This record gives sequence, C-alpha cells and structure tokens, in this order.
Amino acid sequence: MKLKATIAVALGLLASATVQAETKTAVFGGGCFWCVEADFDKVPGVLKTISGYAGGQYKDPDYQVVSAGRTDHTEVVEVSYDDTKVSYSQLVEFFWKTIDPTAKDRQFCDAGKQYRSGLYYLNDEQKKVATASKEKLQASGKFKTIHTEVAPVVKFYPAEEYHQDYYTKNPVRYGYYRNGCGRDQRLKELWGPKATR
Repeated sequence: MKLKATIAVALGLLASATVQAETKTAVFGGGCFWCVEADFDKVPGVLKTISGYAGGQYKDPDYQVVSAGRTDHTEVVEVSYDDTKVSYSQLVEFFWKTIDPTAKDRQFCDAGKQYRSGLYYLNDEQKKVATASKEKLQASGKFKTIHTEVAPVVKFYPAEEYHQDYYTKNPVRYGYYRNGCGRDQRLKELWGPKATR
C-alpha cells in the first residue's frame, strides 16, 4: 500500500512539474516581412513564423495589392511561441530592437503605409502589454516620437508560399536586399549593441 501511495505521489509531482507548454500567437509588423521573420526565427521559444498581411479591413489581400499600397493592410509576421520558454512581453521587447520606431509609414528603404510598424494584438492582455511597453519607451526620452502603432489584428492573412522562409530559400537575394536596404546599419544607429542582427 505504501508503494502504491509513493508511486501515486511521484506521478502527481511529475504531472505538476511538467507544465503543459501552450503554443501562443503574436503578430508584429516591422516593414519587410522577410526580415521580421528572419529576426524572430532566432528567438529561443519561437516555434514558427508566417509572413502575411494584417491591420486592415480589405478581404483576401495578396502581395500585389498590398505592396502597391492599394489596401489598408501592412506586412506582418505571425509568431507562434512556447510560452514556457518566452513570454509575449519578452517578444515585444525583442521586437523594438528590430525596427525603427521613429519612422512613419515606412521601415528602412520600404516606404508606404503597407510597411508601417505595429504591435498587433489578439486579446486584451496583449493590448495591455504592448501599450505599456510603447508608453515606457516613449517615457524613456530615447525617441521624440514613436510612430509604431498598437492596433488589433482584425484578421491575419498568410502571404503567398514563395514569401515564407524567404531568407532560407533565397539567402543571397535576401542578404543583398537586407544590406542594400540599410536595415542593420540603421538599427545599430538607433539601438547600438542592443540592435537585433
């Protein structure tokens, strides 16, 4: 009987110790989604990234209409993550170091509202965290004005397959684009050694 009780206790402790990892989702807009995807794929605890479009009301957008600025959407990345390894708050703090929050309706060499930066929330908790983080950054005095928006996702639309994992499928073209766009150089100016590379 003692052995059964010991086994039951041990199994109970094991069950409570192995906290069920819950996959959660967050959406970030930081200009070119190829670059945002490449940056977030480096974060421990991130399970998957999907390039896409969000932040607008236009139904079933595609790259042609979004990149031409004919919709109210912006390029974004949907990030799936293990919340036992990385929190939404940590992802938000990481995100800031990947963008230029002082740029309005553009990021680096990509101009237009479709390249605006944004923290796109899926629920009230994400809205609270994103808003508080933006307010803290603004209050720090590091930047005069922060143009990064905090807004609801509305609906996420995955981008075409050829955009997914673009940086791994086309490393030379991706590297040329990222360097030519001046993304990392500008991030270094803004964030110094804290910039995401």
